[in-house]
Amino acid sequence: MKDQAIIIALSAFLGLVSGIVMHRSDFCIAGMFRDLFLFRNSPLLRSLFLLIAFSMLLFEAARLVGALNYNLPSSLFGLPSLTNLFGGIIFGTGMVLAGGCVVGTLYKLGSGSLPAACALGGLLIGSALYGEFHPFWKQLTVTTRLGDAATLPQLLKLPPTLVIGILLTAAGILLYRCQTQGMLLRPNRIKGYLQPRTAALLLAIIGLVSFTLLGMPIGITTSYAKAGAFFEQLLIPEHVAALGYFQGRGFEYFLPLSGQTLKAGAGPSWDGLALVQFPLIAGIVIGSGLSAISMGKFSIRFAIPQRQLLSAFIGGVIMGLAARMSPACNIWHLLGGLPLLSLQSILFTLGLLPGAWVGTLVFTRYVVKQ
Repeated sequence: MKDQAIIIALSAFLGLVSGIVMHRSDFCIAGMFRDLFLFRNSPLLRSLFLLIAFSMLLFEAARLVGALNYNLPSSLFGLPSLTNLFGGIIFGTGMVLAGGCVVGTLYKLGSGSLPAACALGGLLIGSALYGEFHPFWKQLTVTTRLGDAATLPQLLKLPPTLVIGILLTAAGILLYRCQTQGMLLRPNRIKGYLQPRTAALLLAIIGLVSFTLLGMPIGITTSYAKAGAFFEQLLIPEHVAALGYFQGRGFEYFLPLSGQTLKAGAGPSWDGLALVQFPLIAGIVIGSGLSAISMGKFSIRFAIPQRQLLSAFIGGVIMGLAARMSPACNIWHLLGGLPLLSLQSILFTLGLLPGAWVGTLVFTRYVVKQ
């Protein structure tokens, strides 16, 4: 494959910057949804809304000038199915129990969080476990498919620019009101703290760079499955070889930097997906660690209740399974699919809300009970 070193370096750089940004702003999507049900208020959700709206603006502008080429449905975002909704519900439950989503786990791990390490272990196991029932779930996805439109504009039979323009106008009005009322500003006296609204804008730009240069939005969970498959292959190689999920290479995308169309899969192999996602994962952890050290916030605490560690591990397993069932994680759908108005991502997001409610209920009743 051409330009591997450049691709690896760019992906690692994007991860490094993302890790720094998310750590310094504590941009935890799991916490945003949890606080909505725990405190009946989640100010940080406004920053997530800003991130999605700004990403929508950037993606559409890049498409109109020819810098971003994509057609849906594709391997990136396919046709909608009820399994997208079910996967979102399960994922929402898991991310609250884990104390962080698939990326939140990484930036918290970089700052020394032991629960994040437990959640990461669970993510690898859950992602690999999905391979055991992939044929059934794949058939269920086809059976519960909801039409032939992959995006909201396709469903409405309207030009995408028109639909996006209407949504951005409404979003702009809401965000302007939030800005004038100071609702996008989070009081904080910590030196080096990054306002979530600033983090949202930076993460949207990172997402645009990833999409236009690497051919896909920010995403990592397929590589969690790959990593889980690597470990499983060390223990039971014959079983891994017999699982169709790990042998398939159904993910196909165009990588602009190399000018190639690549095929990839969740199996234990170095392919185009691993080339992009593994350096991204490493970059997020390293970036967060560097940020934590520079701020004097790096610490490893071992005196953590066993219930919390167990919750993080179980939540990780649930997230790993749900990310494959959806398919993909909250970062892929919220930061990539929603700005493209993917119906898969819309269904996943609708599922996150009841899932986070269930996760919050379980967390407060069984994990942090007095």
